[in-house]
Amino acid sequence: MTPALRVLTWHVHGSYLQYLAACGHAFLVPVRPGDSPGYAGRAGNADWPSNIVEVPAGEVAALDLDVVLYQSQRNWTVDRFDILSDRQRTAVPQVYVEHDPPREHPTDTRHPAAGSEALIVHVTPFNALMWDAGPTPATVVDHGVPDRGHRWTGELGRGLVVVNDLAARGRRLGLDVFERVRASVPLDLVGMGSEALGGLGEVPLRELPEFAARYRFLFNPIRYTSLGLAVCEAMMLGMPIVGLATTEMATAVTNGVSGYVDTDVSRLVTAMQRLIDDHDEAARLGAGARRAARERFSLERFARDWDTLLRGVAAPASRRGAA
Repeated sequence: MTPALRVLTWHVHGSYLQYLAACGHAFLVPVRPGDSPGYAGRAGNADWPSNIVEVPAGEVAALDLDVVLYQSQRNWTVDRFDILSDRQRTAVPQVYVEHDPPREHPTDTRHPAAGSEALIVHVTPFNALMWDAGPTPATVVDHGVPDRGHRWTGELGRGLVVVNDLAARGRRLGLDVFERVRASVPLDLVGMGSEALGGLGEVPLRELPEFAARYRFLFNPIRYTSLGLAVCEAMMLGMPIVGLATTEMATAVTNGVSGYVDTDVSRLVTAMQRLIDDHDEAARLGAGARRAARERFSLERFARDWDTLLRGVAAPASRRGAA
């Protein structure tokens, strides 16, 4: 059996890291006391598996690593110079997983790792299309989420919105869209800070599937960000999806098959009202959403892709070391 790799990474998205660990390698996560971004460790993530291992940030420079996996611009521009040794920055293979589309300009933003020897890994084809990485190699690993079975029941004639800190994140995350739709359609908002908008607060990841399955549909009001894991997870439950036909949502959801996406909010309101009135139609679309999720967002496929990628980038370094 091929030994597991030792991969240093940071806590940027807790649920993504939890699913990433399904590839079986040892993920070493630096921790620091206080609120330093990326160094929180297991805080709030009790379900992390045992192959995610906390390491004091001050001890990272002495570690024998196979891969360094960056997950944010701060990791790349600050953290690597702060806690890595010169050898870890230059001799150990570097991978940068990019979780978002470019913020400053949608088409002309140079990626932070452009021009380096790192491999850039995008989580959606849309993100890969929009970032300017120059000649730096880049690839895509689509999301993967656990299959907990067909759990959707949809007995609540309401839509569910899952967005963290929506009040503070404004138009990009669709605050105005959410408010406009909520005036016509019964919606419940969950996520960190949702109470500020009359929402229900944060629902722990382990409880979210059972909580979400009772709602008639998931509504994603986000204009411009990466494809959220909440969308993939809801699809896997057999839940119909309604959202804006922007970014990767335009390919993740098929109109009349797994839900409805559009750039006209009024048409989305009509679709949501129809789903509230017709549970059978919602069930049909939810079944289509689950089929699509099992084909595209399988956790097993995700784990295989990451295992292949990490072993591929680590192998040249191993050969250099042997030589």
